[in-house]
Amino acid sequence: MRRLVLFAALAGVLVGTVDALQIQCYQCEEMKQDCSAPEYVVNCTVNVQDMCQKEVLVRADGIHYRKSCASSGACLIASSGYQQFCTGRLNSVCIYCCNTPLCNGPRRRRPISSAAATSNLQLTIQMLLLLAFYVMPRHHEA
Repeated sequence: MRRLVLFAALAGVLVGTVDALQIQCYQCEEMKQDCSAPEYVVNCTVNVQDMCQKEVLVRADGIHYRKSCASSGACLIASSGYQQFCTGRLNSVCIYCCNTPLCNGPRRRRPISSAAATSNLQLTIQMLLLLAFYVMPRHHEA
């Protein structure tokens, strides 16, 4: 009975988590204007793309933007990999990650830290492992 109650509680938490994983982001490919109009809004892939990404590139002919949905892992790796190139000068490339609807819009919001994303991922993995522990049949030695 205790296992059933725990399983139901964890399943409820996981289902609630899954529902919250679809967000909307702005999406465009290397445009000179900050493509944050309604026609650029897309629904991100459920349970795969859980973040919005914004790239700001400084070129000789002006500032260019790329915006898209992204998985947290890919976005955080890209943003940390390009951090040294985010200078604000010519040929600068800045990549920002965020996890709220339309957060890659015109105003730059505070990007989430890789530590916060890692802690969310770790919590989900821990919950799944705990769930698996209680669901798996136990073998008793004779």
